[in-house]
Amino acid sequence: MTDNDEPTSDYSDPVVPEHIAAAARQDADTAKATARRPAWVDGYTWQSLWKAVAIILATLFFLTLAWRTQTLLRMLGVSFFFALAMIPAVKYIHERWGWKRGAAVGAIYGAMLLFIVIMVVVLIPAITTFADQVSLNSGDMADKVNSWSQDAFGRDVIAESTATDAAETADTGLTDWAENLVGVATSGIGFIFNLMTILLFTFYFAAEAPRIERALLARMPPHRQKVVGWIWDTAIEQTGGYFYSRMLLMVINGGLFFVAMLLVGMPLAYSLPLSIFEGFVAEFIPAVGTYIGAAIPILLTLVVQGLVPALILLVWVLIYQQAENYWLSPKLSAQTMTLNGGVAFGAAMAGGAIAGPMGAFMALPVAALITSMISNAGKTYDIVYQPEFESADDAAPPTPV
Repeated sequence: MTDNDEPTSDYSDPVVPEHIAAAARQDADTAKATARRPAWVDGYTWQSLWKAVAIILATLFFLTLAWRTQTLLRMLGVSFFFALAMIPAVKYIHERWGWKRGAAVGAIYGAMLLFIVIMVVVLIPAITTFADQVSLNSGDMADKVNSWSQDAFGRDVIAESTATDAAETADTGLTDWAENLVGVATSGIGFIFNLMTILLFTFYFAAEAPRIERALLARMPPHRQKVVGWIWDTAIEQTGGYFYSRMLLMVINGGLFFVAMLLVGMPLAYSLPLSIFEGFVAEFIPAVGTYIGAAIPILLTLVVQGLVPALILLVWVLIYQQAENYWLSPKLSAQTMTLNGGVAFGAAMAGGAIAGPMGAFMALPVAALITSMISNAGKTYDIVYQPEFESADDAAPPTPV
């Protein structure tokens, strides 16, 4: 045997049992494979396994931490949302009048507090009075509806027992809601602590937004800082403009609807809460909000005042909606952005499924923020192909936001 010859063994000796010979051959093959494998393979394998274990353990740790701090994370999310809505106003006050950003946030807090006080003082008694009148006049309302349905269709549409039960349910529900809204500030130390936490984080996010942005951009290379910073600032500005334009439209819509309800003879106790409801639903619930917001006040007007005032209110809603769609809304949104109806409706549905009414309300500005960031990021190209089924106007590229 030479030095280059591999050791060989004769495993066919009849004296050696077959299973011992097979095991010996397997050990020899394993030794050969190990000799051919590079030395770093074992180290890389163990290193990869330890990294996978570390990632899994870290993921479990952070999931557990998130589960234990879910209340705090929800409050941070709400605070961040309110801060996004406040940042454009804070920036405007800071640049227009030279106020410090903290003072601008404090002024906005004061305006919000004043609005809440006015709403509590004016709206809650109106809702309570509305509930009492619904309970007292339920029989007359049902009689009026049945009289109208007899003339129109020849039959009653509301049974007496059904009207009584519905009136009692509405009275109890509205009264309880109003009482809960009045007493929510005194509902316990936990609520006050959560509210103060949200206000504190919102103040920090809104007042320190430039520093937070600079701290994040400092982790990026210079060429990426310019792109990310511009996209972020533009998205925040457009999203804030969208939110404020919807709030202004809500005030205009609800205010004019309130005047219209008074003019057709609706009592103040009905007109005030229903006009606020109509303005909010019509502007912040996409697609079907206009119809839902106007349907309930019109039906109550039909019951209380009769057919003609209800028709007058319906005509007013249709006229105003056309004026808002073709003149008022484009004017207010000229410098901001519009949100696709399908995207807005889907966002509201998703937000409502995740976090209820507050989630549906918060979903629209968040969807506007995401849409604005996407529309301002990346390259766009001219469309050179026009499908045969599209007209030239349909194929024209949209005006960038």
